[in-house]
This record gives sequence, structure tokens and C-alpha cells, in this order.
Amino acid sequence: MHLSEEFKKNIKVLGRASSEEPYVLFWTGSRYEMNVKASSLSVKIRASYGNQEQWICVLVDGVRLIRMPLSNGENEIMILRNRNREQEHNIRIVKDTPIMPGDGEHYIELTDVLIDGELLPVSERKHKLLFIGDSITSGEGAIGARGENDWVSELFSATDNYAYMTAELVDADYQSLSQSGWGVCCGYDNDTRHVMPIAWDKVCALAYADGPARPIRGAEKDYDFQAFVPDAIIINLGTNDANGVTMPPMKNPDTGVTFGMKLAEDGSLSKESAEAFLNSAVPFLSKIYEAYPKAKLYWTYGMLGTLLEPVIKEALSTFAKLHQTECPEYIALPEITDDTVGARFHPGLPCHRQTANRIAGVLNRYFQQLDGKEICSEKVK
Repeated sequence: MHLSEEFKKNIKVLGRASSEEPYVLFWTGSRYEMNVKASSLSVKIRASYGNQEQWICVLVDGVRLIRMPLSNGENEIMILRNRNREQEHNIRIVKDTPIMPGDGEHYIELTDVLIDGELLPVSERKHKLLFIGDSITSGEGAIGARGENDWVSELFSATDNYAYMTAELVDADYQSLSQSGWGVCCGYDNDTRHVMPIAWDKVCALAYADGPARPIRGAEKDYDFQAFVPDAIIINLGTNDANGVTMPPMKNPDTGVTFGMKLAEDGSLSKESAEAFLNSAVPFLSKIYEAYPKAKLYWTYGMLGTLLEPVIKEALSTFAKLHQTECPEYIALPEITDDTVGARFHPGLPCHRQTANRIAGVLNRYFQQLDGKEICSEKVK
């Protein structure tokens, strides 16, 4: 690490990272942010992956000017050149790509900043949000042409993404914990190992999801929940659990137990499957509540089907009764249409915009109660 102490204090890092290696990013939407006065600015970023390259996007004053894949190893990226060195610019370098289990160690690391001017402090935003989700929150298919269906990291976007847009609408910093194909009690293919609750306690347990836990740049460390304390937590899970009804049962190689989500005769979720979801969702909500007892909880659902809506609402009610606390609010999200679908049969940019506007509207009402005034009523266009 070549970053000077002066630079370190003026680089804002968002996203779960270990205290020992704070400039190593794992999760989609994690980013480095800096304010600069300079005519030229370049950064050095180390990337690690196997076959699925890491993508980043760079925003200058809120506008995406660069989107690119990183080479494995060291990368030097020019961001500003021949600029007015008296003008201040806000720079955000955002990790577009999620963890790809089975593709080596996935992370990026900021190792140096090359600048002919100065780095200035980046202020904290008024509120903090935490998003917990799956491929939708990872921005899968949010960028790319309709009909694209290749499994490639290029088709993920952390900024053409409802989480990023929502945070912008309510003037919030945010963290995002999300993984394609993962659910609450099982993954899309009924794999009970691929569930977001197992990722909760570590910096990024997904970084070694393809094998035994091992040191990977701090990913294996217990996460310090005081490092980022959200005012509101938005959960968007259940889509992959619901998809399990379309897939054959799967045997967990670690436990030898075979599991499969099933439908009842009337087309609703079977009682057995509903219980399996509740038995995972309620303890997960309890873990979240234990870590952030003052945060407002929301469960959002519905962009790719609504099969689990009744059982999600039951989980929220059960959790509230168990802890004798306020019931988390359920937010029904806009379903994709022929006009709003993106690549890989996932929500496209228009659907993400609709979703951001809906969630931001709910958050604004809550923040209005906290602050005595509405933060932002502008919609994403």
C-alpha cells in the first residue's frame, strides 16, 4: 500500500471491509470516494479473479464517465487529465461486479493515488442505508441488451441499480450485501448452502464460498457492525427461494440432506416449504435486529414474481411478536414488463428506476418523521 496518511484520511470507503485491510472491496456497490482539486488524477487498483473479470465504473460529479473491466493484477487508470486544477470534483470508483463463487478470490484494492493537486475531505451524507438482496440487488441484467443471456460479469451494474438510485434520492450513504442466485432458505436451485444468512457475521463469507474458510484479504474476519450503522435496512430476498419450486430437489453435499421447495395443489407455496422459509427468515431478521436495534426494517419483494408474499408477511409478523417490536414494513415492488425487462431476464434500468422511486418514497416519509422535513422528492428519470 502506497497511500500516504494524508490521502488515507481523505478517501471515503463504503462497503464491508476488514479494519486491517480497509481498501479491499468485495461486495457489489462498494466504492472509493474522494474530492479532488487537480488537473490530473490517476489511481492504481489491484484486481483478483479467475475467469470472470472485475468491472468498475467511475463517476465524476455524479456522472458515469468510465466503465471498464480490470486486468488481473495491477491496473493504473487515468480519471482526470488537463482539468482546471482550481475546480473541485467528486470522484466515485464503484465495484460493479459481485463475488463469483468458484472463480478464485474476487476483490479489488486501491493501492495508490497519483495526483498533481490535493485530496479534500468527503462529507458524510445525512442518512445510511443497508441493502440485502440477490441478483436484483447485484444489478444483474440492469445493463446490457434485452435477450442477452450469457453468464458474464459485464452484465452487472451497481449504478444502473435501484440500491444506488434509492440512496441518491434520499441523500444516503449505503452498503449492499447481495449475491446472484442466493436466497433465505435456499438458492434458486434448492441449494441450501447458498443463503444470505450465512454471510451475515463475516466481512464477506462469499469470498470463499467455493471452498473452506481461509484468509482472503480480511474477508474471513468477523464484521464490526459499528463500522457502519444504518438508519434503515432494505431486504429484497425471496425471489430465488420461490424459483426453487421450478427446480428438482438438491442434496446438500455437506449434510447429505435433500431439499426442494414445492407448491401446494392450489398453486400456492406448500406448507412444508413455507415453514422452511419461516425457519430461516425469522432467525435472520433476529440477527439483523440484534446488530442494528435502532434501524427501521423493510422487506421489499415482487420484481420477479410474488409467490412468497404471504409467507414473507408472516415472517415479518412472527419476528415482531417474538421481539415485541414494530413489525417491519413490507413494500410491494413493480413487476418487470416487456418494456422494463433487461438482460438475462432480469429487471432492466426502467424497472430499477421504478423500484428506486417507490422505496425512496417510503423512506422519505420515515426520514421526514426523524428530521422534521422531507429530504428529497425528486424522482429518478
